[in-house]
Amino acid sequence: MAAAPRILMAASEMTPYAQTGGLGDVLAALPAALAELGAAVHVVLPAYGTIDVNAAAAVLSSSVEVRVGGTRREVGLRTARAGAVSVSFVEADEYFGRDHLYGGPYGDYPDNAERFAFFSRAVLALAARLEPAPDIVHCHDWQAALVPVYARAFPDPRLAAVRTVLTIHNLGYQGIFPAAVWPLLDLDWSYFTPRTLEFYGQANLLKGGIVFADALTTVSRRYAEEILTPEYGNGLDGVLRERHEALHGILNGVDYTSWDPARDPYITARYDRDDLGGKARCKADLQARFGLDVAPQIPLFGMVTRLADQKGLDLVMAALPDLLRDDAQLAILGNGDARYEHELSIEGRRAPGRLAVHIAYDPALAHQVEAGADAFLMPSRYEPCGLNQMYSLRYGTVPVVRATGGLDDTVAEFDAASGRGTGFKFGPYTAEALLGAVARAVDVYRRPDDWRRLVRNGMACDFAWRDAAERYLALYRLLIASRT
Repeated sequence: MAAAPRILMAASEMTPYAQTGGLGDVLAALPAALAELGAAVHVVLPAYGTIDVNAAAAVLSSSVEVRVGGTRREVGLRTARAGAVSVSFVEADEYFGRDHLYGGPYGDYPDNAERFAFFSRAVLALAARLEPAPDIVHCHDWQAALVPVYARAFPDPRLAAVRTVLTIHNLGYQGIFPAAVWPLLDLDWSYFTPRTLEFYGQANLLKGGIVFADALTTVSRRYAEEILTPEYGNGLDGVLRERHEALHGILNGVDYTSWDPARDPYITARYDRDDLGGKARCKADLQARFGLDVAPQIPLFGMVTRLADQKGLDLVMAALPDLLRDDAQLAILGNGDARYEHELSIEGRRAPGRLAVHIAYDPALAHQVEAGADAFLMPSRYEPCGLNQMYSLRYGTVPVVRATGGLDDTVAEFDAASGRGTGFKFGPYTAEALLGAVARAVDVYRRPDDWRRLVRNGMACDFAWRDAAERYLALYRLLIASRT
């Protein structure tokens, strides 16, 4: 049997230490799932000012020499354990000792390129110090995308056998900076070309990782196909097409220890696939909590979302009058674009009892929406993976989604004749197409036997992290085999 690979993961977020979005959840779950399969996993993060390294039981383990911006300096590494996973924090207060990860209330930090160039150099310095050396350095998003670039630009004989993987969680975020930052990256100008990191006269850090990593992954099979097209490629579809043979779509998993209606501490009544009685109580509680009419016969649609164009809020606003006329209710939890916050608040006052909007990020309430809604709307313009549709399936809350990215991979259109399927999908990005999918959902809702079959189909789905971890392990082993 092949030896378990040694993996060094580099990322800017990991729950519970530092998080602004889903990346932190992935870095909490994927390394743990890989470790359960026998891999030796070590994660490296910046030591942000928001992280209490003492509370994390992180001890000073070593120091490494890092060069960036034309200077060399010794950097401390503090290492802790998160279960079976080692976690190292790169200490550099001038770069990371701040109150936020990427920027404050007035915008991104102006030195972000230098900050994460420094982090990337530190990752490779750590890799060179580890004994034995890692087999794979797995980098996540633009903040760590310079790791493969530096590995090529500054080869280290101690890392000659190391292979690099770059995961693109959302191609909309690329780390694009003015050309004036280039001297701070310590890269020769030969790397600032249209075939390397240059991007319309600017430096694109994610592009560098795409060009130089040994393998590329993104977070669903469909999204891996979509980003090869101009519609979804955000200007990088050409370079991605050149590297399409190295690109793999691996669906993110779900942490069912946190998202399971049979043991969820946040919901009114627990339930499972064989006993759905608690879901009706959760619905009544959600209706009352949101100020909706407490009416079990009315289909209740839920949304837990960032209020942004990417999430399809423009479609929701256009569809609202017809959706609420169709004898349905809608409960929305989220925050984001001030325009949508304002418009939705106004619409909620116009349709009391039918539309309720909570402008907030509230994790406990998110669980209650998942448990209490009959169906869940995700009309995203694009969705690399998506998690809420997978949560919804486990909670017996039927997803109504646009057929894009991970939404298309995880939801199957329901067919009443065969009894197969887990939700409802629409293709064109129009309010009419969204309303058509909602109408199909309402039609099936009014046939209780079909609806129960649909709900139970979804609850039988399993998107545990183990499946994703097995696919990553298979990719790692292919890369390791390519060294010989």
